[in-house]
Amino acid sequence: MTTSSPQTLTQPAVVADVKERTYVASQWKLMWKRFVRHRLAIVGGVLIILFYIAALFADFFAYAPPESSSAQRSLIPPQPIHWFDQGRWNPYVYPLARRRDPATFQLVYTPDTTRKIRLTFFGQGFSYRLFGLIPTDRHLLGVQGGAEAVDTLFLLGTDMQGRDMWSRLIYATRVSLTIGLAGVAISLLLGLIFGGISGLRGGVADEIIQRVIEVLRSIPTIPLWMGLAAALPRTWNIIQVYFAITIIISLISWTELARVARGRFLALREEDFITSARLDGCSHRQIIFGHMVPSFLSHIIAATTLALPVMIISETALSFLGLGLRPPAISWGVMLQQAQNVQAIALTPWLLYPAIPVVVAVLAFNFLGDGLRDAADPYSR
Repeated sequence: MTTSSPQTLTQPAVVADVKERTYVASQWKLMWKRFVRHRLAIVGGVLIILFYIAALFADFFAYAPPESSSAQRSLIPPQPIHWFDQGRWNPYVYPLARRRDPATFQLVYTPDTTRKIRLTFFGQGFSYRLFGLIPTDRHLLGVQGGAEAVDTLFLLGTDMQGRDMWSRLIYATRVSLTIGLAGVAISLLLGLIFGGISGLRGGVADEIIQRVIEVLRSIPTIPLWMGLAAALPRTWNIIQVYFAITIIISLISWTELARVARGRFLALREEDFITSARLDGCSHRQIIFGHMVPSFLSHIIAATTLALPVMIISETALSFLGLGLRPPAISWGVMLQQAQNVQAIALTPWLLYPAIPVVVAVLAFNFLGDGLRDAADPYSR
């Protein structure tokens, strides 16, 4: 007579319990379970969190003022950090000696190996206000002795004006990523409003909105951006140009979300709960934002995540062409303006470093958006 093991006896019960928990789980829980199985989406989400941490604490991660310039520091190549000294953890850099090449008349920087400049974490540097409120002078990386690192440390080198590339890149991350968030927020609001009116009311309103969308989508994007951005007055300050670029990008990017929202609203407007809301006297605004939008909120989140890299590329392209943000503003596109010719790329390739976070951020947002899009419908196979 054979007997079954306790594990075999309990296995059907375990399977039944798992199925039961799946059946009674909420949609958000099912979405989360499906999302965490998408490894590239998890990696993209972690990278995006790191980007926004760098943007939030840009003053702390930068060790030199981004606008500090000097002809004596022009086009310094990236300076390596030596993490160990005689087998012990003691990071340092060699100071750079500057001379002019008699053949090419170019400035040449060579490390002075007879001296060592010690580095410290959470060291002192230039003063700033954390979150605009708390005065401090602490930075992630500093020079031993409390001296400012502006003349001794060049992790990513310097640009033509002698400004530190690492510090400017950190500050540029704040500007480029916040423009994407502000632009997506505005385009999301416009897309939901016009898409909701088009799908819910129909008739003449639907025809007008759809024809406007078709006209906007038929216009070549780059020339339209160039024309609108070129119309900005040159006398405007950085803040005015910042918000103008955000609005311009948003006014062009809302059409795709409006199409998606219209399709969803057309499918939902005949549902019983929408009919009940109408009979109860709810206004169009209450029906759109109180009943319809929550029913496909997961799709909106996925569409928003996929729209963010488009906003980032748009700002970078406009600023690179000189039609977006302009110096002294700092963004990825503004920094890439100095790498517009082959000579600069050949002789000073570190001026192309701002292109790396652009590529990484766009890929991370796309990976995250793909994962959210797949998880938005947890009941599909």
